[in-house]
Amino acid sequence: MISPEKRPRGTGAAGKAGEDLAAASLERAGYDILCRNYRCRHGELDIVAREGRHLVFVEVKSRRSLRFGEPHEAIDSRKRRRMSRAALHYLQHHGGTEQDARFDVLFVRFTAGGGTEIRLIRNAFEVCP
Repeated sequence: MISPEKRPRGTGAAGKAGEDLAAASLERAGYDILCRNYRCRHGELDIVAREGRHLVFVEVKSRRSLRFGEPHEAIDSRKRRRMSRAALHYLQHHGGTEQDARFDVLFVRFTAGGGTEIRLIRNAFEVCP
């Protein structure tokens, strides 16, 4: 439960708070966080982690309300392509493309009562050309 005075205000604050909660949730689930906010010319990867033998690229979507739809609805084909290209760039510069890799999506919703709802979808989508 997040106290009202610590509840994120504004989209940037909600995004940062969501990514912090996401990283902590992933670590509790056994993921080893390798880096956050990996940027390259193709785009950004919110979290790069390892879970077992898989390298996992995690997209984090945070929302304060569902007024504009479910968080995963913001991950369209254009976003998946950009993430795929950024992931390939990461693989080429950090250990090769022969690793088992996947894309997970983690949703964080800040509820009106100050709580949070966190949902993880493993292997949420395939690499997009």
